[in-house]
Amino acid sequence: MKLYGSCNCKAVQFTVIDPVDATACHCGQCRKQSGNYWASSDAPVGAYEITGNVQWYEASALAKRGFCPICGSFLFWKRHDEDKMSFSLGAIDGGTGQKVEQHIFTEDKGDYYDLPAPMPQKEGS
Repeated sequence: MKLYGSCNCKAVQFTVIDPVDATACHCGQCRKQSGNYWASSDAPVGAYEITGNVQWYEASALAKRGFCPICGSFLFWKRHDEDKMSFSLGAIDGGTGQKVEQHIFTEDKGDYYDLPAPMPQKEGS
């Protein structure tokens, strides 16, 4: 499966082949950057083709976040010690063919929403 995605202003566009592991992250960083929990999927770094100027923010000693420097869309999350990268499911142009399989960092979730049941939930990643 090949998915096509872009930021809000279309300055950054990407394709990703055969993504897996659709996840909803409830950590404080994802909630602050996306405005809610962040739904993403991931694939090996080599499965991406990205055009445009992605700006990277060193979110922690463990990972960085990629966004469009023009419209600010939060598009990617990459752990430094892994050869895979996550992308925002909300950035996909059209259907994703994905379903969220798990919720992570559930201990940090906002108090303004409930977690769906019986979805697997775990604290941390």
